[in-house]
Amino acid sequence: MHTENAAMSNHWWESSTGVSTTLANVMRPIEEWASGLPNEAYVSDAFAEWEQGVLLARTWACIGTGRRVPEVGDAMPLEFAGLPLFMLRGRDGEVRVFHNVCSHRGMMLMEEPTRTRGAIRCPYHSWTYELDGSLRSTPMIGGTDKNTCPGFDPEKYGLKPVRTATWFDAIFVNLSGDAPPFESFIAPVAERWKDFDAATLHHESHDSSYTLDVACNWKLAVENFCEAYHLPWIHPNLNSYSRLEDHYQIAEEEDGYAGQGSTAYQPQLVENGEAFPTMPNLPTPWHGTAEYVALFPTALFGVHADHFYTVTLEPKGPGRTIERMDIYYFADEALDEAHTELRRANARLWQGIFEEDRFVVEGMQRGRASPAYKGGVLSPALERTTHCFYRWVARKMLEANGVACAA
Repeated sequence: MHTENAAMSNHWWESSTGVSTTLANVMRPIEEWASGLPNEAYVSDAFAEWEQGVLLARTWACIGTGRRVPEVGDAMPLEFAGLPLFMLRGRDGEVRVFHNVCSHRGMMLMEEPTRTRGAIRCPYHSWTYELDGSLRSTPMIGGTDKNTCPGFDPEKYGLKPVRTATWFDAIFVNLSGDAPPFESFIAPVAERWKDFDAATLHHESHDSSYTLDVACNWKLAVENFCEAYHLPWIHPNLNSYSRLEDHYQIAEEEDGYAGQGSTAYQPQLVENGEAFPTMPNLPTPWHGTAEYVALFPTALFGVHADHFYTVTLEPKGPGRTIERMDIYYFADEALDEAHTELRRANARLWQGIFEEDRFVVEGMQRGRASPAYKGGVLSPALERTTHCFYRWVARKMLEANGVACAA
């Protein structure tokens, strides 16, 4: 997490005067040729450490999907905002997140995804925890033949939980524990997509998930996802049926999300023109319409009449991001054997699109090493969405430094 002694720091992002001056061009209206974030926000180890406690820890951030822990007892370790965590599906079917550390001596509890046998066991001294995080057993704590000890209260030494919430199978955490209620955080996007029913989501684990290891800062992945300006040059196949001119912008800075929509999403995945069944009772305007929203800071969502996807961004220092995509379908029939090749084709389509974006985000990351780049400039017509994200980041930085934010 970021250093608490900001007064001793020489970094502009830990100074109320420095952050206000540096971000002035970011916060100006886009029509006045607003710029992007400074290079340090993408390449500095010190900035990456600081933003863990500001941009990532103080809000609700997506860290994965429930699909990754499908059965009771399934656990998946991960690192987020510099902290070792793990997701675990409990006996009640709910996914919880805990700090990945034993309460005894601070040993990491797991290194790889695992299916437990009803409990979490520390590999060091075999202290064991229930799936709800409570401490079950402490072998030999009172001696070689005593598993209890006078005065020791096991209720005080369970696993340390992280504030957790689930929406459309996406798992969100609030590491600081003091963000507003999740219901208020998710309400704007939930209202926007109220016609879609999360209860109808289905996932095929063998052909509808993949992971990319990308050499870029996580913020570049968000910025790129938000805008459609690059489609004609980076995604010519996608642009052939869902053209740039068919897209509209979604820029909701106050609600913490931005993205794009297409009114002409009708890809031909296989030669015979077969398509997935759509969500039952979906209002007509959504047929042929798709929307892609980055819910700041780390969730990328895509919603269509027939399928939904989540991309979770796991920042790994200033120059590396793990992207995990999970594709879901709204109709149960989409998971049957007859649709196997169609699912595989859809997965190849999306993986190909994100692979095409790799060239862009990794190129921008390398470009951030140049002092010639000073934040660039944005198109008032086509990059309001990216500016929306820049302003969200800037607001969080200004607020953290006690600087009043302009409208």
